Amino acid sequence: MAFRPLPARAPAVLLREARPLKAIFNHAQRLAHLQRLLESQLQPAARAHCHVASWREGTLLLIVTDGHWATRLRYQQKRLQRQLVAFKEFANLTRLQLKVQPATTHRAAVGHSRDLSNAAAESISSTAEGITDPKLKAALERLAAHGKPKTSGVS
Repeated sequence: MAFRPLPARAPAVLLREARPLKAIFNHAQRLAHLQRLLESQLQPAARAHCHVASWREGTLLLIVTDGHWATRLRYQQKRLQRQLVAFKEFANLTRLQLKVQPATTHRAAVGHSRDLSNAAAESISSTAEGITDPKLKAALERLAAHGKPKTSGVS
């Protein structure tokens, strides 16, 4: 008996037909629609910092990227709620809840950069030549190796 794989189906077809995927896809579309409605009422600067997390039982939960934006939105909360109630999707909105959750992007470690200018690398290297302590000399040579490479420009 030979194995015959099922014919390949387009991802869009799977999202429309597979029951669990269809429910997830519909929920994501609903949240995206609510996000667009929210953004239409937010100041342009605040749009990137505020996202719809959930909408249940009259409570709209918004995720805000930092405390600064949460404070600004709290000052505007009553106005924003009045404007959102005008949409049929938010007709029974009774409460706006804000939750601060920093963005999940990994930022580069804040601290000293390991890039050195050529002049600094040469200075450290020449200093290392005059050092007799082998550990200190090796450390200075490693540090000098972080210097920016020279670019050989051919004209």
